[in-house]
Amino acid sequence: MEEKVFTNMTNGGPISVYVRNGKVVRVRPLQVKEEDYKPWVIEAGGMKFSPPKALRVAPPVHAERNRLNSENRILYPLKRVDFDPAGERNLQNRGKSGYERISWDEALDIISKEIKRVTETYGDAALSGMTSSHHNWGIVGYKMGPFARFMNMLHYTPILDNPDSWEGWHWGATHTYGFYWRLGMPEQFDLLEDTLQNSEMIVFWSNDPDTTRGTYSGQESAIWRVWLKERGIKAIFIDPFYNYTTAAMDGTWMPIRPGSDTALAMAIAYVWITEGTYDKAYVADRTIGFDEFKDYILGVGDKEYPKTPEWAAEESGIPVRKIVSLAREWASKRTCLSSGSRGGEGSACRTAYGTEWARMMVLLQAMQGMGKPGINIWGATMGSPSNNTFWFPGYAEPEGQMGKAKIAKNKLSYLNKTKQRLFRLTLPDAIMAGEGDFWGEGFCGQSLEQQFTHNVYPIEAKVKMFYRYGGSFMGTMSDTNKWLKMYQSDALEFVVNQDCWYGGEATYADIILPACTNLERNDLAEFAAAGGYTTNAHTGNNYRVIVRQQKCIEPLGESKSDYEIFTLLADRLGMKELYTEGNTEDDWARLFFESSDVAKTVTWEEFNRKTYHIVPVAENYKRTPGFRWYAEGRDCDTPDTNNPKRGTDKGKELGTYTGKIEFASESLRQNMPDDQERPIVPHFIPSWEGYRSEGYDRYPLQIISPHPRFSFHTHYDNHTSWLNEISVHRVEKDGYAWWPVRLNPVDARARNVSSGDIVELYNDRGSVLCIAQVTERVFPGTLHSYGCSARYDPLIPGKPGSTDKAGCINLLTSGRLISKHAAGMTPNSCLCELRKWEG
Repeated sequence: MEEKVFTNMTNGGPISVYVRNGKVVRVRPLQVKEEDYKPWVIEAGGMKFSPPKALRVAPPVHAERNRLNSENRILYPLKRVDFDPAGERNLQNRGKSGYERISWDEALDIISKEIKRVTETYGDAALSGMTSSHHNWGIVGYKMGPFARFMNMLHYTPILDNPDSWEGWHWGATHTYGFYWRLGMPEQFDLLEDTLQNSEMIVFWSNDPDTTRGTYSGQESAIWRVWLKERGIKAIFIDPFYNYTTAAMDGTWMPIRPGSDTALAMAIAYVWITEGTYDKAYVADRTIGFDEFKDYILGVGDKEYPKTPEWAAEESGIPVRKIVSLAREWASKRTCLSSGSRGGEGSACRTAYGTEWARMMVLLQAMQGMGKPGINIWGATMGSPSNNTFWFPGYAEPEGQMGKAKIAKNKLSYLNKTKQRLFRLTLPDAIMAGEGDFWGEGFCGQSLEQQFTHNVYPIEAKVKMFYRYGGSFMGTMSDTNKWLKMYQSDALEFVVNQDCWYGGEATYADIILPACTNLERNDLAEFAAAGGYTTNAHTGNNYRVIVRQQKCIEPLGESKSDYEIFTLLADRLGMKELYTEGNTEDDWARLFFESSDVAKTVTWEEFNRKTYHIVPVAENYKRTPGFRWYAEGRDCDTPDTNNPKRGTDKGKELGTYTGKIEFASESLRQNMPDDQERPIVPHFIPSWEGYRSEGYDRYPLQIISPHPRFSFHTHYDNHTSWLNEISVHRVEKDGYAWWPVRLNPVDARARNVSSGDIVELYNDRGSVLCIAQVTERVFPGTLHSYGCSARYDPLIPGKPGSTDKAGCINLLTSGRLISKHAAGMTPNSCLCELRKWEG
């Protein structure tokens, strides 16, 4: 039979899918006609830099066919064998009992009847549910479309997300330089060119862009870091782990003790202040509160003690001479700071009081003139030349098929009358206790004041039904044994799990529904474009690519698209017309297309035939480097269209209360002046779980668990057997694919551990088995093991606290929040011990 080629989009980039006899036989990066590429050129240092005529997807995407046909696919509706909605429910057996296959009609009948029972008995707010951090790609089929539209229609209790990649920036940096509309992350526009042309040094601090890849941009930016090396720009890496970008760039590694990053930053500021090597004019004109900050750094009056290099050396493990040398070289060169893949992010911001580190990153660059040529905060994964005026919705735009496209008649997100909210990090505690509270409104992208909202639960009804959708939290949230306890508690009378693959939580549901993948449905989307609060994320790519996602094969088994599943449920609830407005998935796709600028260039029929559209960079492209406008005292001229002051009489200002960079935060002063954990001036506050905390004598190893290199959160792991052959990801031994943990030889010798040994990591919260990799690449006293295992495999199924074989490191991490009034997660503030497994 003739081979057919289809186009689709993944979390890691666009692909061409080759199908023969109804089966996917090959997957490649999207094949584009050579004449459709219009490469841009950057000139720097007498050299010219231009991207290749090719698209570079993330490594695991090459295994998309393997993932599609995974033995872990959920293919049929299932019911827990000892669950009887009309009789004994045996809630305590979730995770223990098996499942039996049922028909779609039976599954949908049970779910719809339970929705009616719960809402009629307790009220609409007794229904709740949530998605995972990420889902399969596509505007129509993404989580913010079908799920949000359906649940808002039912007036459910929303569970607010935490920004699990950039906590400290969201809760801290916003109070220093604004950018709350970017959730704390700075502008990245045209910073690739600015760095190539103007920077003499780049400091990668808690950032491994070769691993995190700008989130969705695949390997597009990998060549940029080759260019940085060709330009001779010196690279410094501050990280407890000798990461992969360090190796690729042959950078200078400064290993640091986890939890001490803020101390090092303050010692650098101390050197600049005492030696007078900071930009005094910029600080005087573009910032406020410097004197308060200076007093704290110098230890003036009652400001504790001076933050000297000697003090920071004791905290960080970095010798004094290296701290002083770094500070002096940084001040003497045009230095770019790379403190996370999007400028903001980085593992150091997911620690106790990570707000203080993120604030210090902004303030260090402010002391050197942030925004001036070559002096910025840039993640080395975004900021390519791009047509940013061309509008196409990202996956976060719909919000129930709404957003900027404004194509829906029924604005269901706004019709949800339920006022109470729950929070993802504290959900298990609130459900089991029947009460709870938290600060903030999840993603606080509308104002700084949102962070000071105090939410109390319940105010309408206690949640009795939980609809779980997408990848597992067992490997991504904190202290995750609590999730298992929640599932087995009497508080939740009914649980549904809807997903494409079995994850750690699926078998804790009463009903499991099989969703199909993006290769089995139609949609449309743009490469890397999230939209919403992360506008213009396509600047992480060398080309701006919009694709028509094509249904490549029929859904496997009896799986269905998420939109079809929720349409069937809406029909049983008598709300089908309200939900669909008479539209199929293809109808919604066309409406999104027609609302966008692509429709001004090609017709719908042409787009469907070609299946992709590349938006070229204009020949007269105007560079607008991020933050340059502020450094030069001009109105904001970047494409940051969410900036509420842009185009107003306050266009020269930042989003802080004073409109300036604030060494002493006015938003904190006015709203929480007595907060000792997120003080007005950034402080170094020792972690409540770290090298100076109680319990360090029993659990002397600090484990850090950054985002993984060969999966995307829980995507691809466990569902993609080919990844088990990559020793960085998993290591097969005795017929099992083990999750690696990396430890220093000093720590290995003290515990009689060698590479290849199965070891147990444990503390009071849990126990996890991993395979040891002994390496000098890890700071002594530190363990490095990527987060986000999609498999949860306890030795005793269904028993919370049972030792997990699969590498769910977050069973060990604390559920304590980043600080009392900042609801961020802290997985990198975790103490444990390690021993050879003898079980």
